[in-house]
Amino acid sequence: MKEFDTIAAVATGIGESGISIIRVSGERALSIVSSIFTGRNGRKLDDIKTYTMRYGHIIEKNSDNIIDEVIVSYMKGPKSFTAEDTVEINCHGGVIATKRVLEEVIKAGSRIAEPGEFTKRAFLNGRIDLSQAEAVIDIIRAKTDLSMKSALMQAEGRISREIGSIRHRILGVIAHIEATVDFPEDDLEEATSDKITVDLRSIIAELNKLLETANEGKIIREGLGVVIVGKPNVGKSSLLNALVMENRAIVTEIPGTTRDVIEEYINIEGIPLKIIDTAGIRETEDIVEKIGVERSRQKINEADLIMLVLDLSRELDNEDLEILDYIKDKKYIILLNKADLDLRLKLDVMKGLDKDNVIEISALKGRGIDELKEKIKNMFFRGQITSSDIMITNSRHKEALLRASEKCEAALRTLEEGLSIDFASIDARGAWADLGEITGETLEEDLLDKIFSEFCIGK
Repeated sequence: MKEFDTIAAVATGIGESGISIIRVSGERALSIVSSIFTGRNGRKLDDIKTYTMRYGHIIEKNSDNIIDEVIVSYMKGPKSFTAEDTVEINCHGGVIATKRVLEEVIKAGSRIAEPGEFTKRAFLNGRIDLSQAEAVIDIIRAKTDLSMKSALMQAEGRISREIGSIRHRILGVIAHIEATVDFPEDDLEEATSDKITVDLRSIIAELNKLLETANEGKIIREGLGVVIVGKPNVGKSSLLNALVMENRAIVTEIPGTTRDVIEEYINIEGIPLKIIDTAGIRETEDIVEKIGVERSRQKINEADLIMLVLDLSRELDNEDLEILDYIKDKKYIILLNKADLDLRLKLDVMKGLDKDNVIEISALKGRGIDELKEKIKNMFFRGQITSSDIMITNSRHKEALLRASEKCEAALRTLEEGLSIDFASIDARGAWADLGEITGETLEEDLLDKIFSEFCIGK
């Protein structure tokens, strides 16, 4: 069966580096690598002890030609990442050396691993649950210390334990209902209904408490989408440079320089911000610039936060007013740039806008940037975010929690309306199954394949 094949892949990034690691996992991992390995005095790997390393060479099986100088490590299952026998070949970094060693491993009897297949095997072999498996890719993609720590907590099973505890309580509700239904002559229905009503309310409160962290968790995992908009030459690119503290965007006096969308990640107290600098919004006949302007409008509609940059040294015109009207119903911060120059912009035109969201800055001199960062943080986070908070950072987990909460609410309504308590059991079972999707205990195989397909090959 495919699930029990011995698989291999490059576990390190492709390119020039000190070393590359080829990971091999499966029942035949040791014998496959041993067949193309020669240590000192012709020694193979047949007698290598688990958790040890051996120096030698990978050789071409058909000709005995040396391919590369390597160090091989061995981890016997189930005490390995995949819970299978695992061999890792440390060869010289570089595309050619890595490619040749991997080719030889494949020729010797393994196959190329699919994306995420090593982690998938760890899950299928019961070493980790699905929530922990998903945290692996979050650790790899983490953009700040806080997102890294959040993913690490998930990998260590903090969320799984929380979900497991709630599932256990729902199981208690189901057991109480079924016991009452099985013994109707004892007239326990009213007492049971009172007890499980209290239990369900408590469970719903716990689910909602987790759900409250989902918006913040999503931002910590994926970054807050912040789009910088405004007319050409108001200082959008200078603002981006002030935020990222390097000249990523081209800054010039010629209007219309930024013809495309430029993205940068910055870190505000552990919160990743995906800063998007767009082409200036204005009517234009230039085909290339027109494409950029359309992308700007699209990015505004997709953004979590809009930062509109206005030039204090110029009077507002119809284009400025059009943009103000376009963003008024969205989450925005208005930045009055070039505060170090003479004031010409009349602030009375902002009567219909939230004055708390208007900040004077000088992007070139860095004035007002700290105030802007604090404003962004306060707009999206309820309080101090710490690395010890349990957060729902995965949208799939959030959806499962929402469905479970809705079913618990439905079960509660059944009881409050005086309907038969066995109807509440159906919804409670549904909630229990929904939460099981987070840890992978009640997940369908096609969704499982989709989750692991998003991983990189070699992980």
